[in-house]
Amino acid sequence: MGVSSSSSIVCAVIVAVFTASALLLYKPAFHSASVCSMSEILSSISSSIQSHLGMAPKTKLFYFDARGRAEPIRWIFAYGGQEYEDVRISHADWPAVKATTPNGQLPYLEVDGKALAESLAIARYAARKNGLVGKDDFEAAQADALVDIVSGAATGLSFLWTEKDPAKLAELKANFVKVVIQPVLKKLERDLHANNNGEGFFVGAKPTWADLYVVNFLDTLAAWDATFLDEYKGLKAHSQRVHELKGIKEWLLKRPVTAN
Repeated sequence: MGVSSSSSIVCAVIVAVFTASALLLYKPAFHSASVCSMSEILSSISSSIQSHLGMAPKTKLFYFDARGRAEPIRWIFAYGGQEYEDVRISHADWPAVKATTPNGQLPYLEVDGKALAESLAIARYAARKNGLVGKDDFEAAQADALVDIVSGAATGLSFLWTEKDPAKLAELKANFVKVVIQPVLKKLERDLHANNNGEGFFVGAKPTWADLYVVNFLDTLAAWDATFLDEYKGLKAHSQRVHELKGIKEWLLKRPVTAN
């Protein structure tokens, strides 16, 4: 082992010991801190040490060559500057690959060879790793609630890709907009305005994964009909703010062009 490598290890150990000592010394002060906040602190310390020693976990995200359910996860990685391998599986290869996936579906994540399935579980894990879950447990729960609302609405969009009859598709669209989309957009507009008069983000003072998830959903609607947000000025301005976030802006410029 070289001198520089030994020095790196020594420095990392010193940082870890100092931090652990500080947490123990000031334990009463942290007693009221949320479990989420404490775990984020420890996770951040661990990630920093691993990065310093060149030990960052090898991360792979598996999905089709499309945005879909994997795109919010890609945005989270982009925002946090996390390195990962964006593995895109063709529909032609999918039948052969399906049996090798954790749940027989995509997306799934691999971290140092360990697999994690379910898009929301992956996104929530990535959000924790990249500082997008809010400052405390309540903000984390608020973000989760927003994602649940949008996820439920987004699930109903599958007919856009499965219905082939134009007349039936138009009927399904009209009904979906009236029954699902408009109520969800009205609620999101209210929730956004309730936090800092709608001038920032949905939860707290900083972006959370809920902001990224909502804007992905709104982008899908805008691709379907660009006029959807015309009467929702707050959501429209919020989308622009999220698109301009560091990491997100760069990803939108370089991501592969796909049909959906």
